Amino acid sequence: MNTTTLYQHGTLALLVPGLLAGTLTMQDLLRHGDTGIGTGAGLDGELIILAGHPYQVTAQGAVHEVADDFTVPFANAHFADYQPLMSVLGASDVDLNHQIRALAQFDNAFFSVKVTGVFTAIRTRAVAKSEPPYQTLAQAAKQQRVFSRGEIAGTLIGYYAPQIFDGIAVGGFHDHFLAADHSFGGHLLGFEKVTGDVSIQAFNTLAQHLPVANAAYRGHDFSADDITGDVHRAEH
Repeated sequence: MNTTTLYQHGTLALLVPGLLAGTLTMQDLLRHGDTGIGTGAGLDGELIILAGHPYQVTAQGAVHEVADDFTVPFANAHFADYQPLMSVLGASDVDLNHQIRALAQFDNAFFSVKVTGVFTAIRTRAVAKSEPPYQTLAQAAKQQRVFSRGEIAGTLIGYYAPQIFDGIAVGGFHDHFLAADHSFGGHLLGFEKVTGDVSIQAFNTLAQHLPVANAAYRGHDFSADDITGDVHRAEH
């Protein structure tokens, strides 16, 4: 089991013009990791994979495990081998990220973050599924629903990407959240405080898998797309 490789199917850049077709099944994705994040075909909600179980948070706020034939246009996955980094007591979201970067010292490497604990004033989002012909990422992101909880226990799974890879992934942190009781989750927008344990896992290899069987992807001209601008507006 390879624990030093981060597998990525698709890129965030391909979502920008609306290349949202599902081009990899969950069954195939799970061959490359038991932990991860992503989205479904048509930006169908937010995914978080924990211990080999892929959970989808829908735009209605429901959380359920998806089947092997569920497809994704974009996802990250890896085999978990997290190492303890620190414990935090009432850290804000900004402080958490600053402390992680300062202690990890992996600014120019890909690494995953796992935080288990109790979060307060947490906000997440999920995008509603769109159908072909697909909208652009900017248009589809307007169909998101935002959810919040005052206090909840759960797990943050995220990835840090170096700025030199911005557009392929999100330069910086890209986090998803799942409540311990599976009642709440989604793409993490922010929180007020977290108390819990932080661990990280660094990767020396990025395995970038491209949907070359998809004709729309093969033929698209990305030169006119505002890739980094649209990605940042949609993901932050």
